[in-house]
Amino acid sequence: MRTFLTLLLCIVCAAGASRGGVDDEIKKRQAELQNLRDQIREYEQRIAEQRQTEAATLDVLDSYDKKATLLRRLITKLRREEDDLQRVIAVTRATLERLETQLAFLKDHYARYVVSVYKGGPIRDMELLLTSRSINQFSIRNEYLKRFTAQRKADAEKIKKKQQEVAEVQARAQQELTEERRLIAEKGAEEDRLAMLADDRRDVLSQVRRDRRTLQREMERKSKAAKDLENIIASLIEQERIKSERDRERVLPEAKPVPPGGGFMARKGKLRWPVREGAVVAHFGPQRNPTLRTVTQNNGIDISVKAGSPVVSVAEGEVSRIWWLPSYGNLVILSHANGFRTIYTHLADIRVVEGERIGEGEMIGESGESLEGPRLHFEIWKDKEKQNPEEWLTPR
Repeated sequence: MRTFLTLLLCIVCAAGASRGGVDDEIKKRQAELQNLRDQIREYEQRIAEQRQTEAATLDVLDSYDKKATLLRRLITKLRREEDDLQRVIAVTRATLERLETQLAFLKDHYARYVVSVYKGGPIRDMELLLTSRSINQFSIRNEYLKRFTAQRKADAEKIKKKQQEVAEVQARAQQELTEERRLIAEKGAEEDRLAMLADDRRDVLSQVRRDRRTLQREMERKSKAAKDLENIIASLIEQERIKSERDRERVLPEAKPVPPGGGFMARKGKLRWPVREGAVVAHFGPQRNPTLRTVTQNNGIDISVKAGSPVVSVAEGEVSRIWWLPSYGNLVILSHANGFRTIYTHLADIRVVEGERIGEGEMIGESGESLEGPRLHFEIWKDKEKQNPEEWLTPR
């Protein structure tokens, strides 16, 4: 990684960035990757300790989920490093081709001069001086010959320097290819670890599902998580209010009015679904558990969908929060116009970052699995009011 980041430094410097800023970026990227690796090791140790002292529990399942999330983030970052490195390699190859072309031109030009000198030799230069018709012409020809000789020496130095540049770029290209192979190998190893983790998680999940006490605790955790999610929404609303007040104080230009028929409100009953396929297995409102004979409130809908299915934004918005909660797992909250928010939970993978603006239909991540099975939990809020998503989505 150090080799690649050094190469990236060269490319960014060539683009005109300051060295200090690039060094900071290199250190930041190194720290991010190392931090992920350290967190993964912590969860590996935690899982090992839990499996020795505990039966399959929700806490063990949480540890598996968090480790899987970290592994996916690491793999995503390695993919980005690989993509960046491939761009660096492309630039290096182009640089090498340019240098080799320049070197070939210099060599050809110098070879012509050597042949010319060999054929005429110093006698020709002497004849040129002796046949001068005046002292002035003699001085001019003598100066010309001096400059010509100096230029040839300079050309020879250019060739030597260009050969050194070519050798350096060739060595750099070899280092880049070596680093690329290392990145590919590390990424492949992490993907294998993720696959093994998924198998272990399925074993734990099957044991947890057979435990009635675990199911009862999951219901309690889900109720607490729903309260935590409400608090997150309230916090986002407060942040938005403070931002609006600051914007008014700064006398910022007013936002462009929403065109007729536009906006989130106008899309009621016409919103696209967050997943292409899947059936609603838990509707909005009170839900009765046949096993525990309890009634709980569902603040959204649960869509049964194959794990790993693409999850997309139902409308244009901004990624305001990426979080993890027990029972919900990885979740993403999108903020839309006029106080609307959409929530996507049980995500196995997340492809967006906080603060990013995404359009309707753009991919947020991939669906994962809850205790009840593979599914996506989806909610719509208007400020602090929960909405029935089925009233907003296009009828199927």
